[in-house]
Parts: sequence; structure tokens; C-alpha cells
Amino acid sequence: MSDWDVVVLGGGTGGYVAAIRGTQLGLRVALVEAGKLGGTCLHLGCIPTKALLRSAEVYVAAKNGGSFGVMAESVRFDWGQALARKRQIVDQLTKGIEYLMKKHQVRVIEGYGRVMGSSIFSPTAGAVRVHRNGEEEVLTPRYTIIATGSRPRGLPGLPFDGKRVLSSDDLLARETLPDSIAIIGGGAIGIEWASLCADVGVKVTVIEALPRILFHEDEDVAVEMARALKKRGVRVLVNAMVAADATDFTDDGVKLSVTVRGHAETITASVVLVAIGRAANIEDIGLEATGVKVDRGVIVVDDRMRTDEKSIYAIGDVIGRLQLAHAAAHEGMVAMEAMAGLEPEPIRYELVARATYGRPEVASVGITEAQARERGYEVKVGKFPFRALGKALVYGETDGFVKLVVDAKQNDVLGVHMIGPHVTDLIAEGALAQVVNAAPWEIGHTIHPHPTLSEALGEAALAVDGGAIHL
Repeated sequence: MSDWDVVVLGGGTGGYVAAIRGTQLGLRVALVEAGKLGGTCLHLGCIPTKALLRSAEVYVAAKNGGSFGVMAESVRFDWGQALARKRQIVDQLTKGIEYLMKKHQVRVIEGYGRVMGSSIFSPTAGAVRVHRNGEEEVLTPRYTIIATGSRPRGLPGLPFDGKRVLSSDDLLARETLPDSIAIIGGGAIGIEWASLCADVGVKVTVIEALPRILFHEDEDVAVEMARALKKRGVRVLVNAMVAADATDFTDDGVKLSVTVRGHAETITASVVLVAIGRAANIEDIGLEATGVKVDRGVIVVDDRMRTDEKSIYAIGDVIGRLQLAHAAAHEGMVAMEAMAGLEPEPIRYELVARATYGRPEVASVGITEAQARERGYEVKVGKFPFRALGKALVYGETDGFVKLVVDAKQNDVLGVHMIGPHVTDLIAEGALAQVVNAAPWEIGHTIHPHPTLSEALGEAALAVDGGAIHL
């Protein structure tokens, strides 16, 4: 008999949520983690960066307090105190996860785990060998979930050194802020750091190889974000290629050789942040001994998270679908429900909301206007600016808009795209609207409370057919 029904390899968001769901379904679950529970999201990603972004946001609000009638002199930003607050939040949430593991009777095993092929320990692949403190333990579950996450992807020719060339992990660990920073990569991670650094007085240059930043977002949103960053002094370069092998390191920092739209120039900064994506952690976890298929650096799974090895499942960043904590969590629940003999609904990834926590925030769900047209839809659009909302004026944050992309023939909402204040909290309504296949008029005729920022979605829905009231 197997020791466990399921062993989860990795205690990040996907892994620990999967473990909890497994015990709720009556499965015996063990979770193997070499580091701290919570994984990248809690310790090196979502939570710490958002804590620092919030500190920067409060700093900007304090500096601009005069317009609200709040007079403060000699306002300054203390990076050390911001880091201390970040650590306090992370520690509190870590203890919360530890409590949840005990509450749900998940056995947490500290150590480095590797999956095994069929052996004397198990007739099928999926046993897990755990190494810790020079000792080994072999776990023999019926099923194994690989949830080992990802790490920052390096730029060939410009390796991370933790001093001048930084990953997002390195930047979080710095005890002091640089005077200037060049950020290679204009995706969510790069833009969040650009926003944070600009708000606390760091000179920022963003270098993006594609024609625009936030390339996977709707073009109108990307253009608005670039405008907002430039207004705050950030230099944004697109169609820009870095010649990594021509980088010059000096006593004062780094000189990058960059070609922008065919013209060469040198970008000088104290440090460089490489933010070009994340690589799945699939090395040295025993996959070569199994039938698990790997393609283009990620584990191949079906719509219920099963690999080609029937006893092994995989979730989260290692499967390379949406590298988002909330997507990993839901993948973990789908995997556990499938193991328990249920038939969970496959994830429709276009209905998973996405969020970027710069200033302004960006949030979206569904497909962009360009994607809709490429797929042959006859498109109509509703758009409403935050500057027309009383609550946005009250907040003093009026940049941005809400945009709906709609199938003109079927009147179905194809995408909801937002940029502006607190839109990461507003996008869930747009996601629900798509899940229940709501028409724009149904969203528009849902009575949104006044004054709230949520009115922007209702007005944008009315605007699809020219019915916006306050525009």
C-alpha cells in the first residue's frame, strides 16, 4: 500500500493550495519543500514587490498631500523601513500557510525532492526521494504533483552577478536603492519595477525589444502605460536590442550598447535589471527517469494537468501556460480533483484575469481588440475614462480607462481591459461576466454603487452601444 495518496513536490502557491484541496477530498497528502512554504510568490514575487509598491504609492501620496489639504514637510522615502515592512508581511503570511498545513493535516517534509522512475519502491513512476541533512527518505504515493515553480531567466551574454546585473530576486535583496537603473524587458515584472523605482527617485530606463511595452496587453493599454511612465520621467525605449557582449562595466555602473530602431546608443545606469521572463525549474528533479514529456523547457500536460506518465501531474510555472499564482492555485485544484476521480472543468486560460501592479495598475481578461480582429470577429468597443468619474477625482488618480471588446454579431464580451486606479481589484467583475457569458447591456444595467471606481466598467459596457451616461 502506498504511504500517501499524493505527494506534492513544491510548496509555492500552486503546491500548497493543491495539498489543501487534496485533504478536503479525503486524500492523504504530503508536501515536499526545500525552502520556505509560499514559494516565489510569497518570498520573491507577488507579495514582497506589491508591499514595496504600496510603500512607494504612500510616499507619492504624502509628497502630493498639499492638494488634499494635508501639509507635510521633509517627506522622505526610507528603503530600509519599506524592506522591514515587506519582511513583516511575508513572515505573517508564511506563518499563515504553516497554520493551514497543520489545520488540513498536510504533512510538510523539509528537503529537496526528486521524482523516481519505477523501482523496487514503486511499480509505477512517481515515488519521491527526499534529501535533507545528508539523509534520504523515499515517499511512495499513488500520485505525484510537480509544482517546482520557476526562476528569473537570464540574458545570454549578460549573466546575473547580483551586483551590477540583477534579477528581480537580487533587486529585492538589496539594502540600498541604486541612483539609476536600466530595465531590460517591458513586461509585467519590468514595468512594476520601473514604476516603483521612478516613484522613489531612481532614474529609470526601460528597454524593450518588441514594438511596445506590455506587449501581451491590449495596445491601447500599453500606449497609456507608456504615456504615464514617461510623464513621471521614465525613459521608455521600444524596438530596442541590447548587444550583451558589448556591455562595459565601470566603477560607477554599467554601460549598455543598445540599438533603437536601427540607431546605436549607449545607456548608462548604476545597475541593470534583466526582466525578460522566467524559466521553469525542471532540472535535477528526476524527470529523465520518467515518461514525463518536456517541450521547449516546460512540462507537457493535458487539460487535467496529467503528464504522459499517468501517475505524475504538473502545475504552475513548470507547465508554462500562465505564470500567475492564481492560475497555479486553480491548476492545483483541478489536478487534485482529477486524482480523486472527479471530472473538474478544464481551465479556460483566456478567462484567467491578469494584473500588473504599476502606477497606474493594469488588469485584463479575455482577448485584445487586435486578437479579436485577427480571429475574424466583427468587433465593437466600449471605452470609458477614469477622469470622468467622481471617485477617481476624489482619489486624485484619473489616468486610464476601462475598455470592453465585444463580438458585434453575438453581442458577447470577448475581452475586458483596464488601466487606472485599483483596476486589479475591479477586474474580477469582468472575469465573472465572461464566465457567465454576460452581454454588455447586462453589465451596463447592473446598478453600480456611486461614487465608486466600479462605475467605469458599467459605463464602458453602456458605451459599447453609445449609451454611456457620463461621457
